[in-house]
Amino acid sequence: MKLFYTSLFFLITFYGFSQDNSTYQQRVLEATEINLLFSYYGQDGRNAAVTGGEGTEELTDATSSIVVKIPMNPDDVLTVDAGISAYTSASSSNVNPLDGNPNNNTSPFSASSGASRQDVLAYFNPSYQHSSDDRNSIISANAYISSEYDYFSVGFGGGYSRLFNEKNTEIGISANVFLDKWNPQYPIELRNGFSDNRITGNGVYSPNFTTFESETRNSYSVSFSFSQILSKRLQGSVFMDLVSQQGLLSTPFQRVYFGDVADFFIEEFQLADDVERLPETRFKIPLGARLNYFLGDRFVIRSYYRFYSDDWGINSHTANLEVPIKINDAFTIYPSYRYYTQTAADYFYPKEEAGSSLNFYTSDYDLSGYNANQFGIGARYKDIFTTAKVFMFGLKTIDLRFNKYDRSDGLDAFIFTLGTIFVSD
Repeated sequence: MKLFYTSLFFLITFYGFSQDNSTYQQRVLEATEINLLFSYYGQDGRNAAVTGGEGTEELTDATSSIVVKIPMNPDDVLTVDAGISAYTSASSSNVNPLDGNPNNNTSPFSASSGASRQDVLAYFNPSYQHSSDDRNSIISANAYISSEYDYFSVGFGGGYSRLFNEKNTEIGISANVFLDKWNPQYPIELRNGFSDNRITGNGVYSPNFTTFESETRNSYSVSFSFSQILSKRLQGSVFMDLVSQQGLLSTPFQRVYFGDVADFFIEEFQLADDVERLPETRFKIPLGARLNYFLGDRFVIRSYYRFYSDDWGINSHTANLEVPIKINDAFTIYPSYRYYTQTAADYFYPKEEAGSSLNFYTSDYDLSGYNANQFGIGARYKDIFTTAKVFMFGLKTIDLRFNKYDRSDGLDAFIFTLGTIFVSD
């Protein structure tokens, strides 16, 4: 279930470069760093794609990960990022609303207690970075692997960055490839051999359903970036991504109900006419910019804007503003606000508005037109002397964030994140 929380996990990583004009070559990373990260996410709504655009969207997710950065030598850094995300979802439980719920009333607004209500995603993401002796060139490579019950992904990529103009200007390019494999879990009523004597409706329930021929999804992306120190107080950057996807881009367990087909039910649960059908190709272009202004020793204004467009008909705008306020040398708070708006995909239809003669259709409200507001607050404690110790590691930072998300279609969500950095002596 690819909900936006997979994009809203504000787990924090910290990157830095240092330089010294003496004959001594300072290391890119002085000591091993361990980042321990945790997030807890919750949401609710009434437009679940699993039940054709109507039904509970209640979901909770807990994610924990560890990021270890190891200086291999003065120029090279190895980073290993590994984590586990476990969710419980009333929505996904209705892939099979009859599982574990033989006697209770079935409804799209209630959850079954079957196995599909929860899942665990585990991932492993190593990367390697090499900096030139003058610290003006950076080459990186990365790999990725993740697994959950119905989805498996492997990926790899690399990048190159170049600093010039006395390190006031940086350009970068990177590319990534992801090769994914579905283990399709279709709605229970569309699986071979399904029968139930409680089905009601006008006629015989016999949906015109076929399984997907392709079960793979490949994604290819190229990213370009340019950043510039404009003055002592002003820094800016721009970026662009080109993303191409091919294969099974539909989600096999998301139901669709047609307006020109008779309705069938088991108690209050409507049986699917089909699952969503989307094109097997998609091309995306995000364009964005950041501008940071340092008001003084205590205030920074961080602004961000992104425009997104794809060949499915979605155009979106994202604007974000964050204002870190330095209380003292150790504590910083940072309120933030994010606004998002998008147009609907060409293939989006609310429940029972699609026709059975169409080639493509979905009732996933993530592909509908909507606006969203997100309000956040965060606090950071930083101790450059790492006076607090855990075994041989000193505590460098603690970062807490809370964000509240409200969408115009009724989806409400929140996320709490905690990040810590420990540094070896």
